[in-house]
Amino acid sequence: MVTSHPLPEGFTEIEVFAIGTALLVEALLGFCLNGLTIISFRKIKELRTPSNLLVLSIALADCGICINAFIAAFSSFLRYWPYGSEGCQIHGFQGFLTALASISSSAAVAWDRYHHYCTRSKLQWSTAISMMVFAWLFAAFWATMPLLGWGEYDYEPLRTCCTLDYSKGDRNYITFLFALSIFNFMIPGFIMMTAYQSIHQKFKKSGHYKFNTGLPLKTLVICWGPYCLLCFYAAVENVMFISPKYRMIPAIIAKTVPTVDSFVYALGNENYRGGIWQFLTGQKIEKAEVDNKTK
Repeated sequence: MVTSHPLPEGFTEIEVFAIGTALLVEALLGFCLNGLTIISFRKIKELRTPSNLLVLSIALADCGICINAFIAAFSSFLRYWPYGSEGCQIHGFQGFLTALASISSSAAVAWDRYHHYCTRSKLQWSTAISMMVFAWLFAAFWATMPLLGWGEYDYEPLRTCCTLDYSKGDRNYITFLFALSIFNFMIPGFIMMTAYQSIHQKFKKSGHYKFNTGLPLKTLVICWGPYCLLCFYAAVENVMFISPKYRMIPAIIAKTVPTVDSFVYALGNENYRGGIWQFLTGQKIEKAEVDNKTK
């Protein structure tokens, strides 16, 4: 006989089902699209370039976010977190690691594009590998801090997934939040803003716009911005008076990152898209040269 667990406080049955369904759709769609990006990189020789290695890093991180979302969706359908407190810590760490790696890798792609289009310097394999390793180690450092006592992982309002605990709003949380935001949101955002502004000016002078230079930064702000605002608000005010269902919205929006990134960095790239098409159909799209950037 299946035991029916009680609904999480502040949620109706329809709301729990809707959140679980949204997380599941985000997880499956994002995982399929980014998985396609990863497999195409592995199978199509023309895609295996230093610049596309950074796109691969984003896809790997985003697949990790999708796995995190899938676990959250499964728990939502169960109406409770079945993996215990240790599982909560692992889930929070894994979600934070992949999210921060995705943001850092996006900044690395912006840096590479700036040099490609503005300084005409070519990215070397050694530099690309170093940037990818640094992005993941840097993300791992910040994701480990809550496990060591600076910040803390705890349940989301639905109590079926885990993330940074913003409910306390104490000094420990505030100091971690501000340091985390500076190094993992503001600095990457600044790199992306300055890089794409320079690229935009370059495109404007030539009259040939090879890709939408405003899209990557908009993706960062729109997808991660609501969650950042919620966390910052928790640093100055008690957020517990906000309905749990509304506090879940920023997390759901953030989980759209993998799908959006796949369109911005892989499917939105004319030549990467050609490589994916070649992988799926075996038909090679002839190009004079495979550009390594998003078009």
